[in-house]
Amino acid sequence: MASTKGQVIKCKAAVAWEMGKPMTIEEIEVAPPKAKEIRIKVIATGLCHSDLSGWKGILAQRKFPCILGHEASGVVESVGEGVTSVKEGDHVLSSFLSQCHECFMCKSPDTNLCIKFVESLKANGTLADGTTRLSCKGKTIYHFISCSTFSEYTVLPDGFFTKIRKDAPMDKICLLSCGVTTGYGAPIKVTKVTPGSTCAVFGLGAVGLGAVMGCKRQGAGRIFGVDINNDKKEVAKIFGVTEFVNPNEHQKPIDQVLMEKTQQVGCDYTFECIGNLGVIQSALNASRLGEGKCVVIGAPPSGNTIAVDPMQLLFGKVLTGCFFGGLEPSEVPALVDDYMNKKIMLDELITHTLPIEDINKAFDSLIQGKTLKTVMHF
Repeated sequence: MASTKGQVIKCKAAVAWEMGKPMTIEEIEVAPPKAKEIRIKVIATGLCHSDLSGWKGILAQRKFPCILGHEASGVVESVGEGVTSVKEGDHVLSSFLSQCHECFMCKSPDTNLCIKFVESLKANGTLADGTTRLSCKGKTIYHFISCSTFSEYTVLPDGFFTKIRKDAPMDKICLLSCGVTTGYGAPIKVTKVTPGSTCAVFGLGAVGLGAVMGCKRQGAGRIFGVDINNDKKEVAKIFGVTEFVNPNEHQKPIDQVLMEKTQQVGCDYTFECIGNLGVIQSALNASRLGEGKCVVIGAPPSGNTIAVDPMQLLFGKVLTGCFFGGLEPSEVPALVDDYMNKKIMLDELITHTLPIEDINKAFDSLIQGKTLKTVMHF
């Protein structure tokens, strides 16, 4: 097979031409990687709620037309000048969170953020040089959080991918690129859930069930799973939820319900996995005085605010948040190992596997709450 290195590749992609409008399958052009970039052939890509938020225009990035998607497994097709971490033929996972190993953030033991990630958000759809590598019908197509994995080929900046073992199933481990890892890491890295403690996870999608797995791994004694969809009750128990609670089945606010279930003590740790402002408030209210920790994991609409009674903070409650569960991209290969050793469940999350041509159908199922995780393939 002839090498495509250095050439423009024409391939299939799902293009979102306008905010909130159905995507169309197009033949696009993907330019070769520039310095400090790689180009990959996408094998499988998960559909994440953040893709839905991006499509609706409620994330920081609102530039259209764009190619969404950020949970991908792929094979390196070519590398740009200065890339030393991978070579052609290596298997990688995309990562919306970067890791340059050089900036003050990467060198800090207290954060997993990287200045390149912050800069990528400000770039709003372009790569570091202010341009894109994607085009269609002579028009510029914008990148989505430096990934754009709803495309058969895509270009990733250095630091926005992780090299992984070649024997791991690509159609499963793509889920470790964002959602599952984001939930899983928070109880382990951010709050360091203690054995025997009481936890509450709000929202039992892939992020929430990832958080449940993290709580269980840490030895939590009681894990409340909070969701308005009763169809998630049984699967939640498989992942480790000890008590499912549907807010719609109670007359009182859910935080009061959880307080009653804990004899008015509250939960040691609460995890908000939706990005809903009201649920964030409920999660904080349900945490215990003195040492309760509430973690915002879901991505809320950009530019909104919540009202917090400072007395809750004065009494020792902690309200915090995290990207990617507090994990660094370099820690993902170990999670792949954990999956291969049956310590992390991914297969059980996949409710649909669809070709990229069914991208709009996949979005509809996500909106209607009919799917946990959909994996798209080309």
